[in-house]
This record gives sequence, structure tokens and C-alpha cells, in this order.
Amino acid sequence: MPELALLGLVMILGLGAYWSMVIFPRQRDFQKREQYFSQLEVGDEIITYGGVIGRIKIIELDKGIVHLEIDDNVVIRLIAASIARKYDPSEFEPEPTDDVGSPPP
Repeated sequence: MPELALLGLVMILGLGAYWSMVIFPRQRDFQKREQYFSQLEVGDEIITYGGVIGRIKIIELDKGIVHLEIDDNVVIRLIAASIARKYDPSEFEPEPTDDVGSPPP
């Protein structure tokens, strides 16, 4: 009988460890993502995981679809989960160097 109680305790501890290492982080990430999508507005410039940069024209959160204008009169539909973050052009500017024409040391 004590073996059965020990086995039950080990099973409960195992399930608790699984929940804390797998389920809980996924729930937390899902909540963060939902909060991020709720803050998106029409007119925001975003970048997708595929590297597409564009301006949001229409947001259909109930369907999980965003209409993104990538050029004048060119609008594509995206799954909202493919949005990586807001686009900041200063992130992609090359850093200025002092010696433009000289080789590296």
C-alpha cells in the first residue's frame, strides 16, 4: 500500500512539473500575443515573420486576418499570427563607420 501512495505522489509531481514547464509558458505566451494584437491599430507599420513590411489597412480580429498594404493599391491578407512586430526603420539602418574606404584591421 505505501508503494501505491508513493507512485501516486510521483505521478502528481510529474504532472505538476509538466504543467509548469510546458503548459504554463504556452498560456503566458498566448496571452502576451493576444494583448499585442489588441493594441494594433489601422495605420501601424508592421513587419511579418516572412520579412514583409507594410501598413495595416483593415483588422479582422474575430477572423484572425489583417489586410496589409505593401505598396500603393497593393493589399494582401495575412493571418494575424504571422505579424512579428511593429516596423522601426532605424533598426535596419547601417551604422556609420569612420573609415569608409579602408580595409578592416
